[in-house]
Amino acid sequence: MSGRVLVVDDDRVIRQLIRVNLELEGFEVVTAADGLECLDVVHGVRPDLVTLDVAMPRLDGLRTAERLRSDPRTRHIPVAIVSGRTPIDAEDGHEPPVDALLAKPFEPSELVRMVRQLTQRPDSDEGRPGDPDEQEPAGWPARR
Repeated sequence: MSGRVLVVDDDRVIRQLIRVNLELEGFEVVTAADGLECLDVVHGVRPDLVTLDVAMPRLDGLRTAERLRSDPRTRHIPVAIVSGRTPIDAEDGHEPPVDALLAKPFEPSELVRMVRQLTQRPDSDEGRPGDPDEQEPAGWPARR
């Protein structure tokens, strides 16, 4: 296995599309339909990466990312936004607390490349989002 990914999107078809593409590349995939479900399962799933849509019922992707970052148990997990909503800005005007952004529609190869890069990160809390000295290493997906 290449790692475990928690895919969070309210669109069942998109969840399935992402699941199939990642499973074909050897990833284990767990899905959730919105941010609240993500927060309910993330501790039991212990993913290597969380992908979030932005526009979801109950709890949107940006607020979910903020909650993941504020929890000491999950702040180290890389988070990627996969959304058709661009540009993506937090309500307060700051960049969202995520490691990568991928715009829908996307090429499956772009998705796989992004997931591989984020799941192969060093297992250290240094340079994680929220760190004011954070610098994006070369080769990471550009924030869009």
